[in-house]
Amino acid sequence: MVGIVGYGSYLPRFRIKVDEIAKQWGRDADAVRRGLLLKEKTVPAQDEDTITISVEAARNALRRADINPVDIGAVYVGSESHPYAVKPSGTVVAEALGIVPEVHIADYEFACKAGTEAMFVAYSLIKADQMKYALAIGADTSQGAPGDALEFSASAGGSAFIFGKEKIVAELLHTYSYTTDTPDFWRREGAFYPLHGGRFTGQPAYFKHILGAGQGILKKSGLKASDFTYAIFHMPNGKFPLTVGKKLGFNKEQLEPGWIVPLMGNTYSGSSPTGFSATLDVAKPGEMILLVSFGSGAGSDAFVFKVTERIDEVRDKAEKVRDMLETNRIYLDYGQYAKFRGKIIMND
Repeated sequence: MVGIVGYGSYLPRFRIKVDEIAKQWGRDADAVRRGLLLKEKTVPAQDEDTITISVEAARNALRRADINPVDIGAVYVGSESHPYAVKPSGTVVAEALGIVPEVHIADYEFACKAGTEAMFVAYSLIKADQMKYALAIGADTSQGAPGDALEFSASAGGSAFIFGKEKIVAELLHTYSYTTDTPDFWRREGAFYPLHGGRFTGQPAYFKHILGAGQGILKKSGLKASDFTYAIFHMPNGKFPLTVGKKLGFNKEQLEPGWIVPLMGNTYSGSSPTGFSATLDVAKPGEMILLVSFGSGAGSDAFVFKVTERIDEVRDKAEKVRDMLETNRIYLDYGQYAKFRGKIIMND
């Protein structure tokens, strides 16, 4: 039996409302909220980045795992916003957690599925008996150009999962991946903001790959939508996961625990792992969970999990996602937000 031993998330306290961004660019805030099903988004503090978010999420995962960090044999950090172009995020994370030096470390990139990419590799190493535990993290401080549609949704947060064969809270039963070269979203070296193909990011990118991975894992596992209590699909906004869930035969109630992430307006690279983390916060022993990510470029990873009885022992050992979303929020105006995100470039 291979699965998740500990899980944890971290979301920044700072927020900006959709209305504030819409007002800045003369957009209809009501239309934006209806179109994206977003109300607000997280904003990283000026001393927060992918590394600090990864550390906090992993600390919460370690609290639930109740293991010695030195027993972790691999640390993988997936992100589209690593702080350094040449220097790994994972070494800093592992050092802060007390995992070094006998550890394998790598950073992963695949747009919004970098987190599940790390999860897939961590799971595979444990399954192959290469180490006792492996840590996979998806974290980001996503950027959207001023006035671009991405500015309403590109935000910050992260989730961490420790894989092992002992003390499991959710057994991983099946995996499946679906990938093509579909360039719907990209950022070249040296560019500050990403570019995207507008509506091209929908049907040929997001929906084709999510549906391909979802249908593929259902066929591979012999399961159907009604066999699952919950399902989580990547959440670039609040509307897409509802649409794809319906196409695969899932109802809104099955999506609701993970869907609170975009509902509260916090979408970023790794949002599907954080939706999964929010689902584990409420899942009961024996329940089945489907997780399907999406990364522009483009591809999807799918996982089938079965929750174990240990979930009831560990879930209250760290802060839950819903509590992070709903408490201690500090709201910024657009000027403060632009300052925090470095959107104002000063000439020397």
